[in-house]
Amino acid sequence: MAAESRPAPATDAMAPLDTGPLIEIRRGSLVVAIAPQAGGRIAQIRRQGVDHLVGHGESTAAVIAWGSFPMVPWAGRIREGRFGFQGRSYQLLRNLGSHAIHGVGFAMPWSVTRQEAAFVELALSLPQDESWPFGGSAQQRLAVTADRLEMTLSVRAGRLPMPAVIGWHPWFRKPDRMSFSPAHMFPRDEQGIATLPLQEPLPGPWDDCFINHDPVLLELSGQQLRLSSDCQHWVVYDATAAATCIEPQSGSPDAFNLAPATLEPGTAIERKFLIEWL
Repeated sequence: MAAESRPAPATDAMAPLDTGPLIEIRRGSLVVAIAPQAGGRIAQIRRQGVDHLVGHGESTAAVIAWGSFPMVPWAGRIREGRFGFQGRSYQLLRNLGSHAIHGVGFAMPWSVTRQEAAFVELALSLPQDESWPFGGSAQQRLAVTADRLEMTLSVRAGRLPMPAVIGWHPWFRKPDRMSFSPAHMFPRDEQGIATLPLQEPLPGPWDDCFINHDPVLLELSGQQLRLSSDCQHWVVYDATAAATCIEPQSGSPDAFNLAPATLEPGTAIERKFLIEWL
């Protein structure tokens, strides 16, 4: 069920955003705290007493810099917020410098549509205004067992066709070790925007999008995590000392310009993201 209409999201991706009331799902020693009012994001993932995400206000309260938030209805940067779709030109609000980044859902309140001890479902009505002209809706489901967190995210077009890319943006505390073996890499231009053609992966540190088919392995505070998804595009940002972002996405940054995909009215795109403790 779609959420009721919400106000347009904040236009500054670096503005502070409070967590609002938190809810929890849990199984055994795995506890996931969710902030529905703060972009429907996961505020913290805790297992056996270890926190795995950068929490709100630890280094900054900037809306894009904590927890793990869903990116809808696009992921990464759209160059200068501009793209063409079905013969028309569109200009989105620019919320990070001269670009539009990470969609609109990360700064909007989501509605909890169902909750039990080990799972929660949330929904969001996408705006139809200068921040996003197409409307539509988004849904997510978060479910835990004792050793896994499964996330499902979808976006559905409303009465208008629309482009769409979806994904997740977790801020993991800096892992002691990461195993990541992508097949290809999107080069970035002087604006830091992904471009084509693909190239062989370069050594890090990264703030880049890759084509990746294999799970990503992390070791953090003695725990081993395996990250997998049915997404083939993965952004990795590991240029900071305190965190590493590992972001499975259904398309690349600036996908509305590089490789646009269309959702016809009433149709949806859905992807899954799985974190397992080994």
